[in-house]
Amino acid sequence: MPRRVSAMEAVLTYLRGAIERGEYAIGEKLPSEAELCRRLAVSRPVLREALRALQTMGLTVSRTGKGTFVVSNGPVEDPTFGDYSASDLLEVRRHVEIPVAGYAAVRRTPEDLDHLSHLLERMEQESDTTAWVAMDTLFHLTIAQAAQNPVFRRVIEEIRDALARQSAFLNELGGRREQSNREHRAIVEALIDQSEHDAVEAMKDHLERVETTLTSIVRPHRTDPPMEGRNQT
Repeated sequence: MPRRVSAMEAVLTYLRGAIERGEYAIGEKLPSEAELCRRLAVSRPVLREALRALQTMGLTVSRTGKGTFVVSNGPVEDPTFGDYSASDLLEVRRHVEIPVAGYAAVRRTPEDLDHLSHLLERMEQESDTTAWVAMDTLFHLTIAQAAQNPVFRRVIEEIRDALARQSAFLNELGGRREQSNREHRAIVEALIDQSEHDAVEAMKDHLERVETTLTSIVRPHRTDPPMEGRNQT
């Protein structure tokens, strides 16, 4: 079944398309939030989420007190999440989190498994993106904790904010939540079985799917026609 498009995603698709088609030129200021909300019939929180996504993708910059300005109309291949680019995050995660999952499978305690299982159950029941994202980052921190090496946890702590931003981005625009839950469950099951190999493979699969979804969002695509008059909430 086709994935339902959220109001924020519809707004983002429209604005991104307008920028890429040249309707808003590089250096040009986007209409005010009030004007865009009126045109697109959406709430201000929905619009602001879409504007943040545009900035993450490198198409716009926000200047305090001045508004949002277009800085690129080309395809964006490497968005930035907080202080780090997506490519830098993925490179570090591949080199850290994949072996960490293996160590965690060997070294995890019953308490670690209880914590992870409880966290996973909450994530599978959660429908709010913000709450789910917070638990997602905690899940990866807990895996690092289960590896019984404080340096691993410190590394994940350092990129925690960027991971949360990336997670929210992928879930809002890529519909990743249910698939992520399945991938997380595969990791936990490997830890329960104390299978180093399965844990490594499960984490590797998880990160590969993150990269695939990210690529599908930021690569060039055909855009929808203007959405003025759509009833988006």
